[in-house]
Amino acid sequence: MADSIGRRILLCVGNPDRGDDAIGRRVGVLLGSLAPLERVECDGEATRILAALEGARAAIIVDASFSGAPPGTVRRFDLDSEPAPLCADVGWSSHGFGLAEAIGLGRALGGLPPVCVLFAIEGESFAPGAPLSAGAEAGAAEAARLILAEFSPDRRSGGPSLSTGGEIAGPENAGPCPQDRKTL
Repeated sequence: MADSIGRRILLCVGNPDRGDDAIGRRVGVLLGSLAPLERVECDGEATRILAALEGARAAIIVDASFSGAPPGTVRRFDLDSEPAPLCADVGWSSHGFGLAEAIGLGRALGGLPPVCVLFAIEGESFAPGAPLSAGAEAGAAEAARLILAEFSPDRRSGGPSLSTGGEIAGPENAGPCPQDRKTL
């Protein structure tokens, strides 16, 4: 979807065959064509993420997180202006060299879009063949609602709204993040 403002994408990250790791893709399905974004699905491998972001003017990235927060917790990060919310050294990632590394490399090389927002949704079960948990499904629905809100007329009038220091983004999830280290 290239136009006068450039390519804008919804990058839905995750493995559809690993339980809650499919959260990003579920958000894409829930949004369908409602959000004015080109939907791109990615398994989470770093070079594929960077390739998907290449040439984008704006990107919303959605992926599962595993930080110890309650399942379904949604966090929103402005990746252009905030320190990395991701911890690559914890050792947990179903992606191997994945989203945390892609964002770090994109930052270092100046390859992130000028407007780049991450929605991280807390998962609980990443077992092969498992379905989405009830918490992940609720978090996906909340993230879809929040992403649509990014495009509301009152939100757009304030400039690029595609931020926040990783606050928990849902009324049912009010309160501080339970851990300082958030991983994807």
